[in-house]
Amino acid sequence: MKGRKTLSIAEYELPITIHEEEGTFIAQCPKWEDCYAQGNTLEEAINEISYVASSLIELYQEEELEIPLKLKSSSEKPSNNIRFTFPLVVSN
Repeated sequence: MKGRKTLSIAEYELPITIHEEEGTFIAQCPKWEDCYAQGNTLEEAINEISYVASSLIELYQEEELEIPLKLKSSSEKPSNNIRFTFPLVVSN
């Protein structure tokens, strides 16, 4: 196929700690000082820190900085018909 594109997928371990302060949930990654977020609910804090981590990884890659997270796996797949497992965190 002409111009066949591939998608690079990297899976990192993102350890986080969450504590509550005055009704706000604060999520922090102990391995990455720049990676923190907050939310009004536990779910919101988890979603926000996931977004922050993704944005930081992209920024660190662009700036050629070392990402301080453990890389669990990486792969390249054709961009058509992609199949992978996406971790989904749900709290009860």
